[in-house]
This record gives sequence, C-alpha cells and structure tokens, in this order.
Amino acid sequence: MQAGNLASPLLDDLDDLALVERARRRDGAALRVIMERHNRRLYRVARSVLGDDAESEDVVQETYLRAFTHLDGFRGDARLATWLTRIALNEALERLRKRRPFTELKQIDAINEQGEARVIFLPGARQEGDPEAAAARAEIRRLIERAVDQLPDPFRIVFVLRDIEEMSIEATAGQLGLRPETVKTRLHRARRLLRRSLDRTLSTALTDAFPFAGARCARITQSVLDRLGETKP
Repeated sequence: MQAGNLASPLLDDLDDLALVERARRRDGAALRVIMERHNRRLYRVARSVLGDDAESEDVVQETYLRAFTHLDGFRGDARLATWLTRIALNEALERLRKRRPFTELKQIDAINEQGEARVIFLPGARQEGDPEAAAARAEIRRLIERAVDQLPDPFRIVFVLRDIEEMSIEATAGQLGLRPETVKTRLHRARRLLRRSLDRTLSTALTDAFPFAGARCARITQSVLDRLGETKP
C-alpha cells in the first residue's frame, strides 16, 4: 500500500527521523505513514522465512508493536527500514526455530545444480489497461510465489531480499549476518533452482510477487494503531 492515501501530504514529505520524533509522541498519523511505507517490505521478509501468509501478517504486527513501544532504541544510526527489517527478521526466525529446526546449512550450500548461472531477467515495465494481460500476470505471479516458496530456507530469504525487495548485496549481508560472498553464492543457487520450474518469460511478474496492499495493508495498519491505543499508560 503506498503512502499518501490516508496520510496528509505534509507528513508524507517528512524523513524518517522527523516521523519517528512524532511517533514517539504517539502521533497516530505519523505511525500510519511509517507503516504504509514499510508494510510490504516487512511482509515479504517475514514470508520469505515462514512461507505462510497469516503468520507473516502476525510478524508484521508484532514488529511494529515492538518498534513503536521501543522507539527510544532508534538512534538514527541506520535507516528506519533497516531497523524495522531487522526486528521483523528476528521475529520470523524465532518463530521458525520454534516450529522446526533449520536444515543443515552446509547441506543447503552444497546444492549445485548443473546449467548456466544466468541472471533472471526482471524488467520493471508494465502494460496497463489490458484485462487479459493483467489476468495473465496474476497467474504468473502465483506460479512464481509457489516456486519461491519451494526454495530451501536460506536461499529463499536471500532471493526475496535481493531480487524481489531489490536490496543490495551489502544490505542483504548485513541483515542476515552473512558475508557478501555468501549472499552472492546463495542467490546464484536460488536462481538456478528457480529456472528449473520457471521460464524466463514468467519473471516479468516477479516484482509484483507477494503483494501487500489495499484492504490488507489498511487492516494491519489499523490493527496496530488499535493495539497501541490499548497499551497506553
């Protein structure tokens, strides 16, 4: 969900530090803008770990509740998006650990499919106004989501952060506590695995995968605001 639908233009123009300062005073409009700016990324990160829509939504809510009740911990040394992503990632990983143990990472990293390691082509241009094309993209997106869900956990997390969320190698490495070389290797292998089930033409819908917009975005945002209101001293 894009910011600007429910927030004032003035708030939309504020940077992270200014929004956080207002949020510390429980300014509901500032809280809403922060959530609208970061909902999709946090949802995608959580889902890349958990592979479950409902539980990923729970992670998004818990992330904001933790962040908004501990805003004094945000000093502005890192971007707000980075800080929130780290909270969401930790929450999702903790839930995954409780659900089941991780696959042995050495076994995961040993996956080495045969074939050329060609980068998946991800064009950003979209053709608007064509209902048939829109329906086709929606089906393609579902195919891509299923294929991404089937990736081994460490590969899926890296793939979502790099190719779907378009974070840099360095930012991805920092979020996951990995060396940049490890991120590159896992991304390389994730792309190989995906190419086994996806044709290059399917990847035109990749940047639309795992949408978090419209009513669902508004519902999560309002739910967090309501829960914060219940915890006011």
